[in-house]
Amino acid sequence: MKAVILAGGFGTRLSEATHLIPKPMVEVGGKPVLWHIMKTYSHYGINEFVICLGYKGYIIKEWFANYFLHSSDVMIDLWDNSIEILDNHSDHWKVTLVDTGLHTMTAGRVKRIQKYIGEETFLLTYGDGVGDIDIHKSLEHHKKTKRALTVTAYKPQGKFGSLELDNEGNVLSFTEKPKGDGMWINAGYFVCEPTIFDYLGGDDMMLEKEPLEKLAKENLMTSYVHDGFWKPMDTLKDNNDLNELWNSGKAPWKVW
Repeated sequence: MKAVILAGGFGTRLSEATHLIPKPMVEVGGKPVLWHIMKTYSHYGINEFVICLGYKGYIIKEWFANYFLHSSDVMIDLWDNSIEILDNHSDHWKVTLVDTGLHTMTAGRVKRIQKYIGEETFLLTYGDGVGDIDIHKSLEHHKKTKRALTVTAYKPQGKFGSLELDNEGNVLSFTEKPKGDGMWINAGYFVCEPTIFDYLGGDDMMLEKEPLEKLAKENLMTSYVHDGFWKPMDTLKDNNDLNELWNSGKAPWKVW
């Protein structure tokens, strides 16, 4: 089974870093957030990846092309330009890197990698969100419900502390960052049947619009409820928060 990762967007809300590198290459704990996502899948035995490239995709290609070198101890003989691998720490991954266009929307990117998926069930996520998602349980739920697509549903915390006031303005209770408005959101970890390709159009189509709306309307989409940790890396603050968690040794998404 393959995991497809959307890694082609401009990442404009994280422009402090993405003016130089694509968003999935922004580091958490010294490794690209893309690596963290792949390590999560790998923990559950998913070691084949199809990565949808776009903005500055060559940087992702070059990083993987040199991954063996990055992840191993080496001895380089400058006289004959030979390299001896002394201790290999590389991951056992097979990675297909596909240029899906600079301005292509999410549905268009997925449609472009159809030939690399074939007729098998596949996983899909964005290249900027980490969580302790139980991939095995999401797959089990998907197989049980027999739908075309399973989306991981999550209730995020609110951004601000919540106050309960009486008529005179006295504070009756205070809750720091309670659950948000009670709405379930798309946490971006999908399980898909190849039939979803029939719902995907051209490069200007967003997965989150017509395709998912139509699948839901036709009762072909179900959800896997996740009540653990999940966080997207949309802003510099998000990146700083994830780095703080990693550096503290308490990164909830580190399941490997």
